[in-house]
Amino acid sequence: MIRICLAGNPNCGKTTLFNSLTGSSAHVGNWPGVTVEKREGTYKKLEEKIDIIDLPGIYSMSPYTPEEVVSRNYILDENPDCVINIVDATNLERNLYLTTQLLEIDVPVVVALNMIDLLKKNKETIDLKSLEKMLGVKVVEISALKEEGLDNLMKIAYQESKNTRKGFTVLEKSEVGSLVLKAFNELKKTDIKSPLFHAVKLVENDEIEVHDHIEVHELIENIKNNLPKDDFEGDYEAIIANERYEYISRNFKHTFVRFDEGLTISDKIDKVLTHKIFAIPIFLLIMFILFHLTFSEDLLGLNAIFNLEISQEWLINLFTGMKYEKMIEEGIATLSGIPSPGVFLQNWMGFVTGSLIDIFSSFMPEGTVITSLIIDGILTGIDAIFSFIPQVLLLYLFVSILEDSGYMARVAFIMDRAFRRFGLSGKAFIPLLMGFGCSVPAMLATKTLEDERERDVTIRVTPFFSCGAKAPIWTLLAAVVMGKFLGDIFVFSIYVLGIVVAIVAAIIMKAFSKNYEVPPFIMELPQYHAPQFKNLMAHLWEKLKHFLYKASTIIMAAIVAIWLLSNFSFKFWEGMVDDIELSILAKIAKIVRYIFYPLGFGMGSDGWKYTAATFTGLIAKEDVVGTMAQLGLIEGTINLSNAAIYSFAAYNLFTLPCFAAVSTAKSESSKKGFIKTLIWWISLSYIVSLIIYWLFTLIETILWLGILVLSILIISVIVLGVFVSSKRRLKA
Repeated sequence: MIRICLAGNPNCGKTTLFNSLTGSSAHVGNWPGVTVEKREGTYKKLEEKIDIIDLPGIYSMSPYTPEEVVSRNYILDENPDCVINIVDATNLERNLYLTTQLLEIDVPVVVALNMIDLLKKNKETIDLKSLEKMLGVKVVEISALKEEGLDNLMKIAYQESKNTRKGFTVLEKSEVGSLVLKAFNELKKTDIKSPLFHAVKLVENDEIEVHDHIEVHELIENIKNNLPKDDFEGDYEAIIANERYEYISRNFKHTFVRFDEGLTISDKIDKVLTHKIFAIPIFLLIMFILFHLTFSEDLLGLNAIFNLEISQEWLINLFTGMKYEKMIEEGIATLSGIPSPGVFLQNWMGFVTGSLIDIFSSFMPEGTVITSLIIDGILTGIDAIFSFIPQVLLLYLFVSILEDSGYMARVAFIMDRAFRRFGLSGKAFIPLLMGFGCSVPAMLATKTLEDERERDVTIRVTPFFSCGAKAPIWTLLAAVVMGKFLGDIFVFSIYVLGIVVAIVAAIIMKAFSKNYEVPPFIMELPQYHAPQFKNLMAHLWEKLKHFLYKASTIIMAAIVAIWLLSNFSFKFWEGMVDDIELSILAKIAKIVRYIFYPLGFGMGSDGWKYTAATFTGLIAKEDVVGTMAQLGLIEGTINLSNAAIYSFAAYNLFTLPCFAAVSTAKSESSKKGFIKTLIWWISLSYIVSLIIYWLFTLIETILWLGILVLSILIISVIVLGVFVSSKRRLKA
């Protein structure tokens, strides 16, 4: 089978193209030996099936990140039949930097000029013939988003895959051309594949090439030592980068035509969304709207604003998942407001899982161990966890829309301004954004951070960006906190609290560390565009598959373990206990719960249950909700105060993440750094929860004193932040 790989910069539309070409045939895994994601699928519209490999998004072929190493090794060592280089037509000059490196490899290359529809919308055009002449390879106009020109692209790539091609370098007539030629001639004697590419990299002092070709490297270095120094002080990597850009700039102006010299649509939008003052408030407003659509019990404010209630039985059943009869039993005859799409879907998922429990209960014998295991253990745990999946997926959908539209790239740019003052760059915010999905890939993504200290700090604050596994906890608590109808504000505040504490934590860590310069953050902002429905669904399907796998393995095992511990005493041979208070879980949790007394949720007759749920969350955060359900803590039975609920939420947000995330942190940190990270998570979660519980309690009892204490805390953080942000300036 013919193999064609896709290579390009991040945000160039490469993944969109891959999804459009492969459709349902796509499958995802990891590259051998690394945790970088591998996508592979099949294109079936030609006379011969074509295997499509989606290489990780990269800016260059230098071995500085795992993504660059994977892409480089695949093209050099795996001999693909053709490379399709996806180039963002709206950022042509920047994207062609990678193209000039791909052209140096002995492999057929086709340039896919993507986002051509946006180019036309901006009243711009590119002369294809001039660009083809400049690059020496075929160039095809496409729109991956609108699926235009894809068949023509694949037809040309298929034709090119049948040909052989020798590498070409734009450095041939540059000041380093003679050095490259000398290295090339020496490497040809070794019969190495793509000697031109290796020659250029050897002149750059690429660490891999230096290691593999010591003798040729020494020869080139001797020649360099006899050359006069220039503005780059002998930094040949910088010299070659400059030569590439000069070649692109010199030839690019002949291919690019702009009919309107005014601002593009993206430029006009960015004047508002990346505004120095309004950018962060707009970001917070957008996030609040997303949470309101996902978690609000009163979407339109019918009850909160107009004091209107719904009394029609069919409407109540529609909005609540057939709960009218149950509401009547509880003495509730009306529905206060129309629920948000997230709550609506959650209600109906609860109806489905609840009906499943009823079906099994109808035919299984009462009072047996197997019935208890299936009904009270497995199905009750599944009901508690799965009923929240629609809301989690809806939240993922909204975040995916922001990512695919190009807005999230702006958020990283915006946050760079704030983070840089406290020892983190916007580049660190990218892994943190990934933390909203899962902490594991977020921590792995810190490999792209050059500075070890910035990497450690980022890993330590990553769990504070609430991952999808924690969303079921917030969803459950949102249904009972602050009078139920402020649930969306509660969930929004949890996410904001995570970001705020992450910043404060970074401030504290920088205040007690040596001063150092934050590495510069350079990021290409993609053009805004409408997200593709197929792409969004692919994102959701990947998230759902990941959850289903996790639910069928780790979560299921934890549910069964919790059932065993909560239904048997230490004298397990005596059979199931009649009272859960006599169970193994209760005995252990009742001892440990005293640790959480100061935090509010360890008190009372149910305090041990919240303690047990917190500890099972170390296996997988979804298990917190599953454990609470098995112990009888559901929407109608959670009797914590608002202060204790918020304290419980904060502790589960900031404490040790799941075992998988802890293991990842260990692999990405030094032994000493990992121990500090564990201490940091345990101590910070306790301190923050302690402050939240007593501050909320104080506000509820003595309002003016609570506000005074809160003001003092805020002023203290601001003063510390000003001191930390001025450390570098004072030293300078």
